[in-house]
Amino acid sequence: MDTPAFCTEASGSELPFDAFARTCPSRETLEHVTGRWGSLTVGALREGPCRFNELRRRVEGVSEKMLSQTLHALERDGIVNREAQPTNPPRVDYELTPLGVEVADRLLSLIHFLEGSMPEVLTARQTYDDARGAR
Repeated sequence: MDTPAFCTEASGSELPFDAFARTCPSRETLEHVTGRWGSLTVGALREGPCRFNELRRRVEGVSEKMLSQTLHALERDGIVNREAQPTNPPRVDYELTPLGVEVADRLLSLIHFLEGSMPEVLTARQTYDDARGAR
């Protein structure tokens, strides 16, 4: 079923997809991609296909349950492809779809920008904390 390029507001009017609109489905996808585990998972998969445990080791701190939920959501959104090999034991690989590659490239640009800006961020945090502690 094709999804129309509109979302419906609470008032019932149709608008182009707009993540700022409460009922727009793009908001849910944005949450899947930009949440802590979603962004790290997509970024990690940009390096190439991974098996579940490889991905779990790469994304340090994610629980098995959270990674599984994240992968399911990203697969449903068409960002990740899951391929099960008919072997014994079963082998499952995860990789980005073409859409997922585009999303990953944009996320990694932001991640690299933030990593490079950390001295400024840490200085700002210290200044903030010092000002609040002085009160």
